Amino acid sequence: MPSKPSFDSVISLYSAEIFAYLWRYLNGREDVEDCFQEVFLRAFKAYERLDEGAYIRAWLYKIATNEVISYHRKRNRKLNYQVMLDQDLVSSVSSPIQYLEMKERFEVLMGAINALPHCQRSAFLLRKYHELSYADIARILDCSEEAARANVYQALRKLRIRFVDDK
Repeated sequence: MPSKPSFDSVISLYSAEIFAYLWRYLNGREDVEDCFQEVFLRAFKAYERLDEGAYIRAWLYKIATNEVISYHRKRNRKLNYQVMLDQDLVSSVSSPIQYLEMKERFEVLMGAINALPHCQRSAFLLRKYHELSYADIARILDCSEEAARANVYQALRKLRIRFVDDK
C-alpha cells in the first residue's frame, strides 16, 4: 500500500483545482480566498487521520463542498454557481455583438443550472465542469454511484427540456 504524500505535495497537486471549484460557487475573490483557506486548514487538521489508501482528490472536494454550504449558511447568502467563461471561447469571439449574445446565452444557462435542486446541480457541475467520475461524485456527495449518475442524468434532462421549450 503506497504511503500518503506530504501535505505540501497535496497542496501543490490540488490547490489550483480546488480554487477553481470554489470560484464557481462563490461571489468574488475575497469569498473564494476565505473559503479556500478554510478548506485547506480543515484538510491539514484531518490529514493525519486520513487512511493511507484514501482518494485524496475526492476527499478535498468533499471538504470544499461542505465548506461552501457552511460558508453560505453562516452568511445567509444564496449560492452562486456561476462558471467562468472559457478564455479560449471569449478570445474566439469576433465582435462585441457576438460577445454580448454569447454572454446572454451563458447567463440563461447559468440561471437554468441555478434552478436545479442542490444535489443535481452539484453532481452536474462536478461531472461536466470538473470531469470527475461518478464514483468520485458519489464520495463527495455522500451517495451511491447510481444516485450520482441519476442526479447528473436528471440535471441534463431538465436542462434539455428547458432549452427545447425556450426555442
